[in-house]
Amino acid sequence: MDTIKALFDALEAKHWTITTAESCTGGMIAGAITDVSGSSAYFDRGFVTYSNEAKMEMLDVNPITIKAYGAVSEQCARLMARGAYAHSKADIAISVTGIAGPDGGSDEKPVGLVYIGLATDDHAEVHEHNFNGDRASIRTQTVEAALRHVINYCS
Repeated sequence: MDTIKALFDALEAKHWTITTAESCTGGMIAGAITDVSGSSAYFDRGFVTYSNEAKMEMLDVNPITIKAYGAVSEQCARLMARGAYAHSKADIAISVTGIAGPDGGSDEKPVGLVYIGLATDDHAEVHEHNFNGDRASIRTQTVEAALRHVINYCS
């Protein structure tokens, strides 16, 4: 996968490792990274936090944030990335939370809405995406976008 090679090149240039915090992708980002030989030089660990309880327990996402904004929100994605960074030895963390469908969407938060968070020691940012397609397509697009955000940040 060209994206993984680009990710490894970007991380290697900074002498960085990455950690992941995934909800709607269920570990697909970690899987894409570790499918490639040599990934242990770049990948620290991954958190699959599908439930709200897992987000709170493993990533220190504040329950008040989830109650106020929902698990699929900019605020939650930011806290997930910060939590993954804090609970790892990695230099950069990526998080994803969204609605992959086909159910679960609403007018306010439609199927395909995904927030991708990124955190380092002194920085955090979140990107909102609205992907189209079926569940598999939305999840695949999320993985690709998350990896691209890390590559762009490192470049």
